[in-house]
Amino acid sequence: MFLEDTNKKNNKSGWIEVICGSMFSGKTEELIRRLKRAEYAKLNVEIFKPQIDIRYSEDEVVSHNSTTIRSTPVSSSGNILLLTGDVDVIGIDEAQFFDDGLVDVCNKIANTGIRVIVAGLDMDFRGKPFGPIPSLLASAEYITKVHAICMRCGKLAQHSFRKTKNEKLVVLGEKDEYEPLCRECFNKAMNIK
Repeated sequence: MFLEDTNKKNNKSGWIEVICGSMFSGKTEELIRRLKRAEYAKLNVEIFKPQIDIRYSEDEVVSHNSTTIRSTPVSSSGNILLLTGDVDVIGIDEAQFFDDGLVDVCNKIANTGIRVIVAGLDMDFRGKPFGPIPSLLASAEYITKVHAICMRCGKLAQHSFRKTKNEKLVVLGEKDEYEPLCRECFNKAMNIK
């Protein structure tokens, strides 16, 4: 079924929810929780993730706590539109790795009466807005910002500090590559005055 036909069929109002924060803050855990609740409610759910994210699994979204849900890996945001069928809820994990077209894709899907739940990093390792997330935040009806715990002082952390000297924007990694830091500890680590 095409997306255009979905709105005629269900005549429901869709919306966009964004779950954002630093690494190790529970974004994916919260995404999975919301999607599993929708499945329990017998809603048709489809989950997508970027094809490049194979840290834990090629075809599942996996949280750092090993909670999993099946997913479809896609190479670009446009593929999400092509693969979306008769669904009530769409989940998208690691949204920061998608192209800027993700914003239009999410809006098109929500406009057809589908609930869209997106999770991703709002800032990159330099503390700068990351990928399509800032524009998604502007388009979303609901925003949840989650926090990790600073690994240096124990305060709430909102930054994903890269411990290695790699300057590439996208470096898939875990605790060996990144640590969550609060503003003060991040600024000290980055030598920001």
